[in-house]
Amino acid sequence: MARAAAIILQNDSVAMIERNRAGQIYYFFPGGQIEEGESQKDTIVREVKEELGLDVKVGNLLAKVIFNARSQFHFLAEIMGGEFGTGNGDEMLGKVPSAYGTYSPVWVPVNELKNRDVRPRVVAELIEKSSKVGWPTEPIVTDDSS
Repeated sequence: MARAAAIILQNDSVAMIERNRAGQIYYFFPGGQIEEGESQKDTIVREVKEELGLDVKVGNLLAKVIFNARSQFHFLAEIMGGEFGTGNGDEMLGKVPSAYGTYSPVWVPVNELKNRDVRPRVVAELIEKSSKVGWPTEPIVTDDSS
């Protein structure tokens, strides 16, 4: 199963989902499983609306990462409307079993990514590097399974 996710930047911060599960806090990029008949970009538009409450325009593919034996496609996305923090997906509204933990939309400053448990790590590193030297002209492809 493949996953598509958004890299959304605003004011030197990146939109992320903070997950607290079994006392462990980590961060991941908004997105989700690509459903049958859905493009990667369609998945991102749907998932960002559900998770963050934002309408986005999806741009370039920046990274294809194998993470936990799943292909993940990370695209740059631009906010076109909506209100951050108003996502209505089940996980955002606490309508999932408590064993799944909690999910919260957060802005993480780019310069703080190195201090957080961001998954996949390689995408956080790409954002940190690109904030200084610009985005790559071709997507990175890597296996970040560990």
